[in-house]
Amino acid sequence: MQYEENIRVALRALIDHKFRSFLTMLGIIFGVASVITMLSIGEGAKREAIAKYQDLGVNNIIIREKTMTDEELEEVRAKFSPGLSLEDAAVIREMVPGVKYTASQSEISLDVKYSDRSAKSTIIGITPEFTEVLNYKTGSGSFITDDHYDRKMKVCVLGAGVAKTLFQREDPLGKMVKLDDQWFEVVGVLQSKALFTETVGELAARDLNTDIYIPLSSFLNRFTQTNLLASEIQQITVQVDGSEKLMEASKLITSILNRHHFNNEDFSIVIPFELLRQEEKERQIYNFLLGAIAAISLVVGGIGIMNIMLATVMERTREIGIRRAIGARKSDIMSQFVTEAVAISITGGIIGVILGVSLSLSVSLFTDIKTVIPLYSVLVAFAFSVIVGISFGYLPAKNAANLKPIESIRYE
Repeated sequence: MQYEENIRVALRALIDHKFRSFLTMLGIIFGVASVITMLSIGEGAKREAIAKYQDLGVNNIIIREKTMTDEELEEVRAKFSPGLSLEDAAVIREMVPGVKYTASQSEISLDVKYSDRSAKSTIIGITPEFTEVLNYKTGSGSFITDDHYDRKMKVCVLGAGVAKTLFQREDPLGKMVKLDDQWFEVVGVLQSKALFTETVGELAARDLNTDIYIPLSSFLNRFTQTNLLASEIQQITVQVDGSEKLMEASKLITSILNRHHFNNEDFSIVIPFELLRQEEKERQIYNFLLGAIAAISLVVGGIGIMNIMLATVMERTREIGIRRAIGARKSDIMSQFVTEAVAISITGGIIGVILGVSLSLSVSLFTDIKTVIPLYSVLVAFAFSVIVGISFGYLPAKNAANLKPIESIRYE
C-alpha cells in the first residue's frame, strides 16, 4: 500500500505542476530520443555495409587492373607486362590451394538504346562463374549460362536501374537492346543492388544497377577497348573455400601475378572480408561516441531532476515535518521523493522513446540515410532514463528524510 500511495502522490505532483514537470523532463526526453536515433542510424549504416560487402563476396579476393595514365601504361607494357589476362585466372585456379572459382570480367562504358530511349551504362563481359562468386540474383529471367558463353551468344542481363530507364513499364525479357552498334537480346533483369557510395581500392564508386552483363567471349569478340594498351580483362574475382584462407591465398596470388607481370605493379588486390571487419570496427567506435554524446543529454536531464527535486523539498518542508510528526519514518519520506523523481524520468523516457522512434523513421523517410531501430537501443535508452531518475533523485530524497520534524513544522 505504501508504494501505491507514493505513486499516487508522485503522479499528483506531476499533474499539479505540469509545465515545471515538462521542463524538467526535457533533458530526459531529448537524451532518450538522441540515443535511439543515433543507434538506429549506426545500425542502418552497419547493415548497408554488410549488404555492400556481401555483394562483393566475403570469401572472395578481388584482383583489379590498376588505374594508370597513358604514360604509365606505356612504361609498364615496355617492361613486358601484358596486364590482367584470362591466363592469369587459369594459373591462379591451378596453383592456389583452396580456390573454388575464378570469375573474369572486362568492362567498357557505352551508350545503350531501346526504341527512343537511351542510357549510359557500363557493359561488363563475364564468365559463367560470376554468379557463383558474387551475390547477384536475377529478379526475372536467367543469368549468363555456359551455353551463352561457349556459343558467344549476343545476350545480356540488365541491371535493375537501366532496365527501368529503358523499358519503364514494359517487360524487357526477349527484347533487343543496342549496345553501341551491336544488338543484344535481354535474357534477364537483376534484382536491385546496394549502391557503392565510396571507392573500395580500385573498385570505382558507381551505381551497380546501371550495369549490363554479357558473355565475356562475346565481349572480347565484339567490343574493342578505347585504350589499346588496356589489359585483356579488368578484374578477376577468386573465391576460396573459407575466410581463414584469404590472407594466405592473397599472398600467393600476389607472388604469382608479380612473376607473370615481371614485378610491374599494374594490379591491386582487394579483400572484402578484411574491409568489412575494418569498417565494422570503425563503426563500433563511431556508434560508441554517438551514444556517449547522446547519453550526456540524459545526465543533463538527471541534473535537472535533482535541481527541481531539491526545490520541491524546500517547498514541502512543512508537509515533511507534519508527516514525520505523525509517525512517518525516514524511509517513507525518502521513498516518496525517489518515487517522484522516477515518475518524472519514466514519463520523460516514454515520451523520449516515442520521439526517438519517430525521428528515426523520419530520417529514413525523408533522407537517403537508412535507419534500423534495434530493440536493444530502446531498452537501453529507457533503462538509462530510469537509472538517472533513481540516481539523481536519491540526494534530494535523502535531504528530505534527514529534516528534523520540529524545525520543519516551524519552517516558513
